[in-house]
Amino acid sequence: MPQLFGTDGLRARAGEFPLDEKTVIILGRALARLLRRRKLLPRIVTGRDTRESGTWLEESLVSGFLAGGGQAVSAGVITTPAISYLVRTGDFSAGVVISASHNPFLDNGIKIFSHLGTKIPEDWEDELESEITSENLPPGLVRERHFEVDDELKLSYLDFLRQAGPPRPGKKLKLVIDCANGASSELAPALFGSLGFELITINSRPDGKNINNGCGSLHPEQLAKTVVAEKADLGVAFDGDADRAIWADERGRVLNGDHTLFVQALHLKEKRALKKNTVVATIMSNMGLEKILEENEIRLIRTRVGDKYVLDEMLKGGYNLGGEQSGHTIFLDQSVAGDGLLTTLKMLEVILEKGQNLSGLVRDFREYPQVLLNVRVREKVPLAEIPGYEEAAAEVRSRLGKNGRLEVRYSGTEMLARVMIEGPDRSLVEELAARLARVIDSHCGSR
Repeated sequence: MPQLFGTDGLRARAGEFPLDEKTVIILGRALARLLRRRKLLPRIVTGRDTRESGTWLEESLVSGFLAGGGQAVSAGVITTPAISYLVRTGDFSAGVVISASHNPFLDNGIKIFSHLGTKIPEDWEDELESEITSENLPPGLVRERHFEVDDELKLSYLDFLRQAGPPRPGKKLKLVIDCANGASSELAPALFGSLGFELITINSRPDGKNINNGCGSLHPEQLAKTVVAEKADLGVAFDGDADRAIWADERGRVLNGDHTLFVQALHLKEKRALKKNTVVATIMSNMGLEKILEENEIRLIRTRVGDKYVLDEMLKGGYNLGGEQSGHTIFLDQSVAGDGLLTTLKMLEVILEKGQNLSGLVRDFREYPQVLLNVRVREKVPLAEIPGYEEAAAEVRSRLGKNGRLEVRYSGTEMLARVMIEGPDRSLVEELAARLARVIDSHCGSR
């Protein structure tokens, strides 16, 4: 198992190992070599979000790739799912995104996609990691600041979205779009404006440091207030690389990826287009989603947290709808990646076809009270080795019974232990989550 690559690529503080200039150059060269070993033409497409570190990181990776005998084309500032689309449909053997998604601007990351548009497999990550940790930077190999940028790539991606989206609305819906000062800041207004929607755009002026800063999918409070103040029909918040979408309905209620899956599952089933009447989600999705889908004779399959695990299950089982509560949604008939812009188009399609607002579409969905506590840790000690953890977890499960769930895991991208408990009694859920979090914090908390 790779140690540097997590559930969503390689992520760290920009400028620190493994996201220092030298290591990223070595990674670029290693990627070119790997593609050759796989008998693939070493030609890649790259893109980045709006973090100030993104430019030099992209330059470093491309410099190493060119030094390894490869060819690279940059799409500039662009979303993660756009790179997935471009590598899948273009003349590329891999795609690379420089982004830390929803993380603060000081962090950054490198996500690598195969020619299929999916995250590279773990054996590829193992090979790259081996070179990162064992190779030295050859003398004279430095970061180059000039490489090919193709602005047509963004236009190609926007054309794909327009074809996948709803027709121009008869009723001119008013949308509020929160771009998180990230990669969608240019693309989202261009897309939805061209389709005839009335737009109010917020947090679309990136300065290199304000990405995800009190805005976007992790902080939808401003979005919700703006929707109500502007009497808008719908609000959507993306994260920094726009692979997530979180909603605010016309009343200002914030809705998440579980609501997306509920609306889309019923819509696809009604059209007889939901393959095997099955939805794939993760262990973090609310029990309320599972129950309401069951009432509608739709099966829910759960996976580990991470959209790549959702996709793996979808591909294995032949399902076409899946996603995460955090806002990643995969429409496999159109894309192999979670795509916030595509998801928004799909939600608008249902709203327009049904002639209902979003609050009406989710009226029957009742969420169980759910508490998620993040415990910052100094090391990711196996949970079973934490003194008192197994006993505390057993007590939690006993008190919850069949009407509740406990999920504890370490984040794949941050030094966090995530404690999630849900059940019908909010006060009990909060009490149990706090107790279990204290057990973890007392042993390996970061203080």
